[in-house]
Amino acid sequence: MDPEFGRGKAPQKREPWRTTLQLAYQSLGVVYGDLSISPLYVYKSTFAEDITHSETNEEIFGALSFVFWTLTLIPLIKYVSIVLRADDNGEGGTFALYSLICRHANVSLLPNRQVADEELSTYKLEHPPEVAHKSRIKELLEKHKVLQTALLIMVMIGTCMVIGDGVLTPVISVFSAVSGLELSLSRDQHEYAVIPITCVILVFLFALQHYGSEAMFADLGHFSYSAIQLAFTSLVYPALILGYMGQAAYLSKHHNLDSTYQIGYYISVPECVRWPVLVLAILASVVGSQAIISGTFSIINQNQSLSCFPRVKVVHTSDKIHGQIYIPEINWLLMVLCIAVTVGFRDTKQMGNASGLAVITVMLVTTCLTSLVIMLCWHRTPALALIFFLFFGSIEALYFSASLIKFTGGAWLPILLALILLAVMFVWHHTTIKKYEFDLHNKVTLEWLLALGDKLGMVRVPGIGLVYTDLTSGVPANFSRFVTNLPAFHRVLVFVCVKSVPVPHVLPAERYLVGRVGPAGHRSYRCIVRYGYRDVHQDVDSFETELVESLATFIKLDALYRCSDAAGSEQTGYYERENALTVIGTNPLGRHLSYDASHDGVSSVENSPNGIVELAAAAPVVKRVRFVVEAASPEVDKGVLEELQELCEAREAGTAFILGHSHVQTKPGSSLLKKLAVGVGYNFLRHNCRGPDVVLRVPPASLLEVGMVYVL
Repeated sequence: MDPEFGRGKAPQKREPWRTTLQLAYQSLGVVYGDLSISPLYVYKSTFAEDITHSETNEEIFGALSFVFWTLTLIPLIKYVSIVLRADDNGEGGTFALYSLICRHANVSLLPNRQVADEELSTYKLEHPPEVAHKSRIKELLEKHKVLQTALLIMVMIGTCMVIGDGVLTPVISVFSAVSGLELSLSRDQHEYAVIPITCVILVFLFALQHYGSEAMFADLGHFSYSAIQLAFTSLVYPALILGYMGQAAYLSKHHNLDSTYQIGYYISVPECVRWPVLVLAILASVVGSQAIISGTFSIINQNQSLSCFPRVKVVHTSDKIHGQIYIPEINWLLMVLCIAVTVGFRDTKQMGNASGLAVITVMLVTTCLTSLVIMLCWHRTPALALIFFLFFGSIEALYFSASLIKFTGGAWLPILLALILLAVMFVWHHTTIKKYEFDLHNKVTLEWLLALGDKLGMVRVPGIGLVYTDLTSGVPANFSRFVTNLPAFHRVLVFVCVKSVPVPHVLPAERYLVGRVGPAGHRSYRCIVRYGYRDVHQDVDSFETELVESLATFIKLDALYRCSDAAGSEQTGYYERENALTVIGTNPLGRHLSYDASHDGVSSVENSPNGIVELAAAAPVVKRVRFVVEAASPEVDKGVLEELQELCEAREAGTAFILGHSHVQTKPGSSLLKKLAVGVGYNFLRHNCRGPDVVLRVPPASLLEVGMVYVL
C-alpha cells in the first residue's frame, strides 16, 4: 500500500458485512496496486552483482526476514492499524494529516482563517477550541512562526517525494513486468526490446490517463476503514508473504545459476503459466501506475489549495464521482520524466534505489505528522506520541540512512526532483503570502469608494461585476485602480474571495458566505467562496447560477434579520456584523428558498399559496433566474422585490469578471537571494503557468484584467 494514497473512511455506523466485503474487494486494485507488484523487482534489486551467494543461503533468508518484518511493522501495524485511523473525513495522506493539525491548532500560514469556517459540517472538531486542552506543543507551534514554517516545509518535502514517486513507480513497475521477456529472448534481443516496449507502454498509459482516471480510480476515498483493514489482513498481506517466501525458496535451490536473470521474479514461475503471468503482471503494473499517477494529480491540486504550487489547469473527469481530476501539463511532464528515467537507468537496481528513498521519506514525514495528530487531534498524552515516533521513526531512519548510502546508485534522482520542486513550491508560497500582505496594507475603505463616486461622477452600468480578491474584508487595491482610471462599474457589484479551508470537501450548500458592502442602496456585496483541498472549482455557469441564488437568498434573509428583533446569536447558522459586513452561512438557508434543478442546472421554484411571491425575468433568455420571496410585511416586500428585480436584470445584462494582472518586483536594496527568488523565479513561473482566469474558469469574453505592480 502506498503510504500517501491509502485511505480509510471511518464509518458513521456499522456497515453490513456484504458491503464491507464488496468494498474490500474494490480496494485491491486501487489502494494496494503499488505494493502488490513489488515482488516483481524487490529480490532482483536486492541480489545485485555486489552480493555474494553462500551455500547456507543466509543472505536469501535474511532478505526474506527483512521483507517480512518490513511488511508487518510498516503497512500492517503502522498504516492499517494506526495511521488509517487519522483520516480526514475519509481522506488520507500528508495533506490530510496537515489539515487535521491546522484545524486543531492555529499553525496555517495562510492568513484567511475565519470563525465561520468552523461551522462547516466537515470541520469536525471533537472539542471546541475554547474548551480544548492546550498542550505545550500546541502553544509552541502557535506562538513561533519558525515552527509553523518548518512544519509546512516538512509537508512540502513529503509531497515532493510523493510526486517523485509518481515518476519512479510507473517506471520500475512497467520495466520489471516487461523484463519477463528476458526468458524468451537472447541477451542482445532483450537489451534492444525491453526498453522500447516499456516506453511504448508508458506512452500508452499517459495518453489514456484522461479516460482510465474515472474507471480505475473512481472509488478511492470511498472505502471504509474496516474494508481496507479486511482486504489487507486477509488477502494482500498473506499473499505478499507467501509470494516472497516462494521466491526465496526457489532462489535457495537455484542461486548458483550463471545467468543474471535467474534472480528475477519470472524464473520462479512455472514455465507452463509464465506467459499468462507476464500478461497479468503488465496489466497489474498499469493499474498500480495509473493509481499513483492519479494520486499525483490529487497531490498537486492540494498543493494549489495551499498556494504552494503554480497554477495549473485541473480538469474534472467524472460527472458522478467527485474529485476525479486530470492535469494535462503534469501528465505530459510525468510521461517525459518516466521515459527519461527508463532510458537513463535501464536497470531495476537503480530504479529501486531511487524509489526506495522517495517512499521511505514519505513514511518518515507521515510518522512525524501522525505524532502531532496523536497529541493535538486525538488529545493523547505526549508520552504516547513520543513512543509512536521513536518506535517507527527509528526503524524508518535506518531505512532512510541505508537509502542515502545508495546516493550514487540512483538515490540522487528523487533528491534532485525534491529540491527542484521544493524550491518552486516555497518561492510560490512565500511570494503569494507577501502579495496578500501587500493587498492587506493597500486596501481602501468603503467610505473612500463612496466619496470617490461623487467626485468623479461615477456611472453604474448594467450587469454584474465580480471583483476577485484574496481579501475577506475591505475593498481591494485593484478595484480602486480600476475605478480611478475608468469611473464606471456595474449596477450590482460583488467582491468575490475564493479561499481554501483545511477540510477535504466543502458541501455545496455551505460553499458561499454572502455579505453586504455598504448600504443596501449601493447594491454591493461580498461573497466568500470556500473550497476544500480536494475540491475542484466549478464551471462558470454553475458558479454564476449558485452565486446569484445565494445573493437572492441573502437579500431576503438580510431584510428579515433587519426587521426582526429576535435576529441575533440565537439564530441558526453563523451571523456576524463587522465593518459593515454581514456574513450568513448558507447551510441553514434551504428552509427559506425551495429549489428545483429541472431547467439545465438553473434553479426554479414552485408557487405556494402562503404569501410567496415569484420574481421572474420579463423576457425569455438563456440565463434565467427566479427567486422566491416570503411575504413578511409590506415594507420588506417592497424593498426585497426591488433589490431582487435589479439583481435579475443585472444577471440578464451579463456578468463581467474583474481580476488583477500582477507583476512582482523587489524593493531597492533587496538581497540577491530575494531578487533571484521573487524577481526572477516567481515571475518566470507566473509567466509560464496558467493564469488565474484559467484556474477560476473565467470565460475570456467576460474578463477584465487590472494591472497591479507588487513591490515586495
